[in-house]
Amino acid sequence: MSYSLPAPFDVKLMNVTATVLFVGVAALGLAAVSWWALRHPAFNIGRIVVEGELVHNNTVTLRANVAPVLTGNFFTVDLKGAKAAFEQVPWVREAQVRRDYPNSLRVILHEHVAEAFWGPDSGTGLVNSFGEVFEANLGELDRDGLPRLQGPEDSAPQMLQMYRLLVPALGPLDVEIDGLTLNARGSWQLRLANDAQIELGGGSVEAVLQRVQRFVRTLPQITTQYKRKADAIESADLRYEDGYALRLRGVTTGTAKAPAAVRPRR
Repeated sequence: MSYSLPAPFDVKLMNVTATVLFVGVAALGLAAVSWWALRHPAFNIGRIVVEGELVHNNTVTLRANVAPVLTGNFFTVDLKGAKAAFEQVPWVREAQVRRDYPNSLRVILHEHVAEAFWGPDSGTGLVNSFGEVFEANLGELDRDGLPRLQGPEDSAPQMLQMYRLLVPALGPLDVEIDGLTLNARGSWQLRLANDAQIELGGGSVEAVLQRVQRFVRTLPQITTQYKRKADAIESADLRYEDGYALRLRGVTTGTAKAPAAVRPRR
């Protein structure tokens, strides 16, 4: 039989001491390397690569605007701060920022796509394709004929959805929508490109669309009778259960000031 004797205390102490010294030296070495890397000019941010479909910005101006606010090097730069800095640039909706070894940042930008003006005629707000309101230089718009949406705060997504539904519903009239308003009571009003005002009323989206579809379906009966086209509409009120009130330019029905009440054939 063989027996193993426990190591003497001094041997154990030497082993523990050696281990502690090894770990300490390794930690000091790692700290020294980290200190060198954090301060070595080779790791300063020397390049910012910008990607994305840019319409209202270019990489030169973006780098010039954002680079001065970036602090630190490749290892220490605040990516959240860099993201926020890029998203402060006009027309930028979202920025994704990541490190690109050894001394670069790679940025993917998504710009706002304007779908409508927002607020009063004097305002500079815009609504993007996600229904979000943003501010930008209106002189940089790359689209003409945007409608104007006006409604309560935080109603832009709902209004953009309604606008997108109304465009095809009114398509047969061949008259573009110039503006859409939602008042505090939940009632909708439409302004066409020929300045015609159309009261759509309130209720569910389905109820509003049903009234619009009835109007579009039956309007040719009226315009043909008076030898007019859809662009002769001056005003219409669709808030009637079984018809609508209509005023056509150049046509006098009823009194001189009151629009005609129309109960169209189904």
